[in-house]
Amino acid sequence: MGAFKLGNMTFGSLFKKPETVLYPIEKKPQPEGLKGHIEIVASDCILCSMCERSCPTSCITVDKKESYWAIDRFACIQCGYCTTVCPKKCLHMKPGYAAPEANRHEVRVTVEKAPAPAKKKAEAPAKQAAAEKPAATAAPSANQVNAVESRDELLESKLATMDPEKAEKVRAALKAKA
Repeated sequence: MGAFKLGNMTFGSLFKKPETVLYPIEKKPQPEGLKGHIEIVASDCILCSMCERSCPTSCITVDKKESYWAIDRFACIQCGYCTTVCPKKCLHMKPGYAAPEANRHEVRVTVEKAPAPAKKKAEAPAKQAAAEKPAATAAPSANQVNAVESRDELLESKLATMDPEKAEKVRAALKAKA
């Protein structure tokens, strides 16, 4: 009876697409949720060291003085926890695996510090004039209103990622404070 099953399988495979692919030329698509390797967007990184502190294997190194971020790919277990705690979301779990290497070493990425925004000369006289006005008569400027709106939008975006019960408690505390 086993020969009939084997013959049926062999005969059926003549009319199907092959299960294998020509690997170097063709690659199968990566399955959804595949844990590959950590990638960083260095321009977004603020060197806060949250990823370094949260890494269970201590494979990430962040040095503010020398402005670099480094990872030891041999020690990384691809848990992805560093990507969840990153406040700027500059770490990503890239599907696929890193290229194989013969020697163990750290992958270092130099993080360029963003230059401080230059103050406009027109803003300085406006701030002085606002400071000279009495507080009771001074209306909030457009910049102050925009700053408050952007702060509220930022707060709401952070509250949206929180646990709904905790977010409601924070909103209630903010309303009571205002």
